[in-house]
Amino acid sequence: MRRVLIIQAAAAGYDFLTANGFETPEGCALRPLRPVFPAVTCVAQATLRTALDPKDHGLGANGIYDFRLRQTQFWNQSSALVRGPRVWEAARARGARVGMYFFQQSLGESADELVSPAPLHTHGGGMIMATYQKPAGVMGCANPVPLWRYWGPLASPKAGDAIAERVARRIERDGAPEILFVYLPTLDYDLQRFGPDSPRALASLARLRKQTDRLVSAARERDYAVVFLGDYAIAPVTGGPLYPNRLLRTAGLMAVRPVKKMTYPDFHGSQAFALCDHQAAAVYAADEDSARRARAMLGAMPGVAAVRDGVGDEAFVLEAEPGYWFAYPWWEDRREAPDYATHVDIHNKPGFDPCELFFGRTPFSVSLDATRVRGTHGRSDLPVALITDIPSEAEDFRSFAAELGTWMAAE
Repeated sequence: MRRVLIIQAAAAGYDFLTANGFETPEGCALRPLRPVFPAVTCVAQATLRTALDPKDHGLGANGIYDFRLRQTQFWNQSSALVRGPRVWEAARARGARVGMYFFQQSLGESADELVSPAPLHTHGGGMIMATYQKPAGVMGCANPVPLWRYWGPLASPKAGDAIAERVARRIERDGAPEILFVYLPTLDYDLQRFGPDSPRALASLARLRKQTDRLVSAARERDYAVVFLGDYAIAPVTGGPLYPNRLLRTAGLMAVRPVKKMTYPDFHGSQAFALCDHQAAAVYAADEDSARRARAMLGAMPGVAAVRDGVGDEAFVLEAEPGYWFAYPWWEDRREAPDYATHVDIHNKPGFDPCELFFGRTPFSVSLDATRVRGTHGRSDLPVALITDIPSEAEDFRSFAAELGTWMAAE
C-alpha cells in the first residue's frame, strides 16, 4: 500500500521560498504551480482533495452566504460544503486509511482520523478552547495545539510547531494512516502583519523549515512519500484596502440596521452586498437589476482589476489589482462599527478580517485600522511552491491534485 504525507503550507509562495533559500528535502526540487482563484485557504484545500475547479466543488471563498437563511458564515467546518469525490476514494476502497489534521471543512469527512480546531462559544461571550478528534484522543491529549496561537493577535508560528510535532509523533506510532494530510499555518500570520519582505517573515520561514524537517524525518523513517505545497502566495500591500460595501451602502443597495448607535448589516433588506475575502469579493444581489447596478458601480471602482463570474449563488466576483485587498466594513465612522468588529469573530463577520491579527486601542480588543495589514493574497498570478517525491508534470494546482489521486490509487 502506497504511503504519502501531504504537507499543505499556508502562504508557501514559490517566489518567496526561492528568493529566501528554502532548502528542500534531499532528492526533491522546488517547482512552481499556478494556484486556483481565488487563491485562499478553503478554496485551495477543496481543490486539493477533489481535483475539481471551484465551480465544480462549490467553494468560492473562505465564507459563504446562505440565501435561505440570509446569513453569512466564514470558516464553517462541515465537509458537506465541498462537493465531489475525494482524491483518496480509490485508494481507500483498496484498504488505505486517511488522516486529516487541521484542514478546513474536514468535520464529517470520509477519513479515518480527523483533528480540527473546534472551540465552543459560551453564553457569556467567552470561548472554551477545544479540538475535535476522531477517534477521541488520537493526538494523545485533549488540545494538541494552543488555539489562541492559531488566529488572532496572539497568532504565531507556535501553532505550526505544535501541529508538526504532534503529527510527527502520530506518524512514529504504530497504526498511522497511509494517506496523511496536514496543514501548517506558520507563514500566514507575519506575512500578513508585516509583509513578505519583512524580517519577521523570514523568521517565520525558518520556523516552517524546522517544522517541515520534523515531519519529513518522521515520514521517511516510516517509508512515506512526501508532498509539500502552498495554497497561495502573499504579496505586499502597496495600494491599501478597498471598501465595496461602503459604496453599495451609499448607493442604497446595502441596507443596515441601527442598534444602540451601531450598525449591523440588514441582509433581508439589502439589494446587494460584498462578502470580502482578501483580494476577492463575492457580490450577492437580490435580483438582476441590483446585480447590474452593483456590477457597473464596483467594476469601475479604483483598485478593482476584473469582474469575474461566480461559482455558486454570487452575482459576480471582484478581483483586486496587485497591492490592493477588499475589506468588509460598510461604515466610516468607527462609532457605527458593530460590536464584533473589535473582537476575534471569524465566524460571524460578513467578511474576512485580517485586522484581527492586531491589538486595538483598548485591552482585549482588535484593531479597526485596515491600513496596518502589509500582506495579502487571492490573485492567481503568483505561483505556489511544490516539492514532491511522486512523479508530476502538473503546471497548476488542480492538475497536481488529480495526479496525486491517480498515484495513490495505483498498485
